[in-house]
Amino acid sequence: MAKAVVIGGGWSGCAAALASAKMGCDVILLERTDMLLGTGLVGGIMRNNGRFTATEEMIAMGGGELFEIADSVARHKNIEFPGHKHATLYDVAKIEPAVKKLLIDRGIDVRLITRAKDVKMNGNRIVSVLTDEGDEIEGDIFIETTGTAGPMGNCSKYGNGCAMCIIRCPSYGPRVSIAAKAGVKELMAKKSDGSVGAMSGSCKLLKESLSDDIVEKLNTRGVAVIPIPQELQKADALSQKACQQYALKEFAENVILLDTGHAKLMSPYYPLDKLRRIPGFENARYEDPYAGNLGNSMRYFSISPRNNKLQTEGVDNLLCAGEKAGPLVGHTEAIVTGTLAGYNAARLAFGKEPVEIPVELAVGDAISHVREQMNTPEGIAKKYTFSGSVYFERMKEKGLYTTDINEIKKRVEKAGMTNFFEKKFI
Repeated sequence: MAKAVVIGGGWSGCAAALASAKMGCDVILLERTDMLLGTGLVGGIMRNNGRFTATEEMIAMGGGELFEIADSVARHKNIEFPGHKHATLYDVAKIEPAVKKLLIDRGIDVRLITRAKDVKMNGNRIVSVLTDEGDEIEGDIFIETTGTAGPMGNCSKYGNGCAMCIIRCPSYGPRVSIAAKAGVKELMAKKSDGSVGAMSGSCKLLKESLSDDIVEKLNTRGVAVIPIPQELQKADALSQKACQQYALKEFAENVILLDTGHAKLMSPYYPLDKLRRIPGFENARYEDPYAGNLGNSMRYFSISPRNNKLQTEGVDNLLCAGEKAGPLVGHTEAIVTGTLAGYNAARLAFGKEPVEIPVELAVGDAISHVREQMNTPEGIAKKYTFSGSVYFERMKEKGLYTTDINEIKKRVEKAGMTNFFEKKFI
């Protein structure tokens, strides 16, 4: 049996592991912390705007298990907040155990607190990855989904200092780029002002630290929008966000909270002394990052050059997904790239040619378009997502955005992709 090794247990890593296992690979998933899902532990937004289309395309293509789990643990469905429609908010406390159970039930060897720190090479092929514990894990094919955040030094050098975020570099060690260890020259994204990286886009507030009125709105509606007095607004922070789909004036003029279990504050940081001067926030405290007063984690420091099949250029048996595959932002985007990378990893491991998703579908167009853009000085300074900003505008211009599920199914069928990720090729 072919062995696939997935390095990184975020949304893209979980999707890659699942897709490879479905195709018959013996899959090992390595995650350096004690939980899966990475930033998905503090994210929670699904199906907003074009993510609805992408989600239903993936379900129609047979790659929908993780989306269905997110739906199953949703706290709120079909909600609206400024600039975003028909969103689903999953419960950040329930999602990880549900995903972990699915992977284990599918026979995937999930190894937590296992940090890959180096590789052994034979020419242009990875032979094995080496862990902090001194183990050598061999494989036929490798999929890197380690993300692009950290290590701590980057947060200090390019941001506002280590924010002690969900990445937890001090506790579990910094992220290591497998592609870089294999000799690949990676890309670094930039902010609109030309500086390197991007700040993560939101913070979590302890819901119980907010006023009863705000909590009631969150629990019943899923969203609370609280106007900010003019003197407490901080519009300049919007350009720093990785999540440019939320860089709208409404997010500068209001505190926008979403209920994902905690209260998701749609800002990369907010000075606590100012926040506590807004009615209803007098006792507010941050849950993640703990330094949400002054900053959040920094991302997009190591993007792998790749083709549209998500093969990492320069290494014959390495694929990439999630933020490693380009300045893509979001859980949906990670699951999409992870599924394709995992599927193609299995094809390569069994001696088959990898495939591309047709650009007639939103998910295929996004993978192709982002690859083109990230290789240009202008494109690497932008962030791409199905839910807003420049790529959502492209979706609408190309007629790819729709919430008509039957229309999406017809589009997938026309592209020859119905149940594609379910079909065995061996």
